Amino acid sequence: MLVLTRREKERILLPDVGITVELMSVSGNRARLGITAPNNVRILREEVAADQDAIQKAVARGPIPREFAHAMRNRLNAAILAAEVLRLQMDNGSDADPNDALEKIVTELKALAALLQSEAPVSRSLAMARRPWRALLVEDDPNESNLLAGYLRMTGFEVDTAGDGADALDYLHSHARPDVVLLDMLMPRCDGPTTIGRIRRDPALEGMKIYAVSGTSPKRFGLTTGPDGVDHWFSKPLDPRELVRQIDSELTAVQRDC
Repeated sequence: MLVLTRREKERILLPDVGITVELMSVSGNRARLGITAPNNVRILREEVAADQDAIQKAVARGPIPREFAHAMRNRLNAAILAAEVLRLQMDNGSDADPNDALEKIVTELKALAALLQSEAPVSRSLAMARRPWRALLVEDDPNESNLLAGYLRMTGFEVDTAGDGADALDYLHSHARPDVVLLDMLMPRCDGPTTIGRIRRDPALEGMKIYAVSGTSPKRFGLTTGPDGVDHWFSKPLDPRELVRQIDSELTAVQRDC
């Protein structure tokens, strides 16, 4: 157990993860703590932590697995409660040793830091456990294309891009066959439904996996889900974790059956 006594302006450092806790000032029975951390670590006050909706929205902003998010919330909540105990002790002029509460804060921050350090290797190991899937991303919005392609590459995919259906068909006839085509619907020159029709009528592309990624409804285009249409329909705004999970699940099953 680490027990610390801090004076004003003295700090507690967690240098491996860039977290610093500083006793900013003590005035009467109140103490001000300053906590600095990397951008991907959220520091929440008790009243914010009590708002479960706000926590869920904060967690949802990043690609964080549910179990990992749950563990992070528990650790942050424990640290916040310990800080609140310290505040009440000082407000009430308690004779209790404030180092006990400070020790609890440091312990929980260290546990949170360990979670953050362990998560990235887990994600990388999952990506390395399977053969890198090859995806053709067909999207006319350069910003969306770059973001999704970057995300897929970070999870272990090999990704090529096309600006519309015409470019995608040219690619499919001149390159090695990808494992999956991720296809927007509303595009210039050759839109999604037209591209799907041409792929499905081409014997050389028989069995091609096509995932629609679109802000429109499949009913608008009369497209079916299955071997004659799209294999899956993902609506925008997209959950990239679910997209990767679905691709992994389906392609792994195909690979196992071959």
